[in-house]
Amino acid sequence: MTNHEVEVLAIGAGPSNLALAVAIEESGSAGLAANTLILEQYPDVKWQRNLLLPFARSQVSFLKDLVTLRNPQSRFSFLAFLHQQGRLDEFVNLGTFNPYRRELSDYLQWVANSLDHVRVRHNAAATSVAPRLADDGTVAGWRVTLADGDTVDARDLVVGTGRDAHVPEVFAGLPQDRVIHSSQYATRIARHPVDRPTRVVVIGAAQSAAEMFVAVHDDLPLSTPTLVHRSIGLMNYQTSKFVNELFFPSFVDEFHGTDPAARKQILDELRLTNYAGLAAPFLDDTYAMLYRQKLDGTPRSAVRPMTEVVGAREEEGEVVLELRDRRTGKVEPLRCDLVLLGTGYDQRMPAMVRHLAGQLGIEEVGVNRRYRVELGTGAGRGGLYLQGFNEATHGISDSLLSVLAQRSHEITTDLLDRRSVAATIGGN
Repeated sequence: MTNHEVEVLAIGAGPSNLALAVAIEESGSAGLAANTLILEQYPDVKWQRNLLLPFARSQVSFLKDLVTLRNPQSRFSFLAFLHQQGRLDEFVNLGTFNPYRRELSDYLQWVANSLDHVRVRHNAAATSVAPRLADDGTVAGWRVTLADGDTVDARDLVVGTGRDAHVPEVFAGLPQDRVIHSSQYATRIARHPVDRPTRVVVIGAAQSAAEMFVAVHDDLPLSTPTLVHRSIGLMNYQTSKFVNELFFPSFVDEFHGTDPAARKQILDELRLTNYAGLAAPFLDDTYAMLYRQKLDGTPRSAVRPMTEVVGAREEEGEVVLELRDRRTGKVEPLRCDLVLLGTGYDQRMPAMVRHLAGQLGIEEVGVNRRYRVELGTGAGRGGLYLQGFNEATHGISDSLLSVLAQRSHEITTDLLDRRSVAATIGGN
């Protein structure tokens, strides 16, 4: 067991922290870059690891990569990756702004491998995070303990782990082997026998639910999938170009300066731009799949809209879901073997952040404009930055790729400014 010391420690080698790594490398501060470490719990870097389905595409333009909107000349751009891989001509010939999700995932691994100074440590799951306090009780830094027993001390901590999976309470009593959340889909479905008939029920009306509904037809060839959701029908994302301007990095300033009540209204009106919807081409493909089944006279799948699950139990080797028809109020059972949850993510701060806040006596976690947590009376030398959890104050794009490049610049600037101030004070 070894203790390591760094200036900046980032948890999670996803898009947010890799964008930050690139911004730090391009900041001109080689010292800060050399003292920045990213922890990744897996042996490699993947984006949406368990939904890297063959047909899945990004809903965001490739130009909203880790760097282009901040530095179009960067060697870390998605186009630079394609050129290095020898696929730029073919990608241009596709005529799309929306790459396959697995190609964006490969891009992230390429960026991680291309860093000159910032280090990425794989197989490094953080099991505990705690503040390190100075003699006056202020936060001097952070200590992260890893699964292998090593510890890492850092002045600044950046959390970019993504939100925790949301499993609705109604499913909490089912055996774990009967329920698969979308965040675990590929890994878990690969363990399921493919040579037996399986009645699959998919819950949800958003992109992840629909993707699992389509994918399970091939992943479990003998399955009969049913998609259950509360809405009147599967819907397109709202993709108006006027509305999409609210995803510009420049809109963050406007949103952050808006009255909290107005922020909530804006977020409510933007819901269908990112939640409870599907990308239009995939929606069409899903409908066509169901139509072909009817055309062939071989109905295999079913979609049950305006239906909610009000109960779930295991009974005589089956899962029994109690379904309520929202139109009639009638409740009836649906028996199945496997439940796939496209129910999204917990909108609270991740458990890791809530635990840290509890240690510091912070009742409500909030960040400033540069994504640094307001530590209150515990403010000191150490800083805590949150990436991807700040929709309430920074807008709906905070959890998306759209603002990665600019956000990484703002956090890097804050890191450097704080060091500059500390050096000045120290010099006096």
